[in-house]
Amino acid sequence: MTQKIRTSLFALVALAAATVSIAAAPKPSGDDFAFTDVKAQTVEFIGYYKSIQLTSEQEAIKRAALTQLPAPCCSENTAYTCCCPCNMAKSTWGLAAYLITQKGYDAERLKTKVAEWHKVINPAGFSGDVCSTGGCGRSFAKNGCGGMGQAVTP
Repeated sequence: MTQKIRTSLFALVALAAATVSIAAAPKPSGDDFAFTDVKAQTVEFIGYYKSIQLTSEQEAIKRAALTQLPAPCCSENTAYTCCCPCNMAKSTWGLAAYLITQKGYDAERLKTKVAEWHKVINPAGFSGDVCSTGGCGRSFAKNGCGGMGQAVTP
């Protein structure tokens, strides 16, 4: 093999390796994540809550974003803590984990997107006292938490 071919081959391999490493890393992107189906996405986001483990740095992003938002169902708590792991909270936490790990969201973008999710699941808004007034089993659209167990009632 000639020196020119070896050099070209080395450059090609290096370019391919760089392309693979860039493609594999989550990157901040435009607002390419849309809410399309509340019921299906609630189940999807709860799945992320159960399966995505955040690093301490990623958890810090989640905390920074969600502590700025009140929990829709119990406004005396933040969206980061909520008062219990209801389906609304689990969907919020799973959405956050996904956007941080797969889409590269920072705290500000995450806060905006989670607030958008809360608006999508109940366009009329939440009273902030759902948990203290017995609304845990109601659907999101009816000022509820969407249930507490496996059955999701968004």
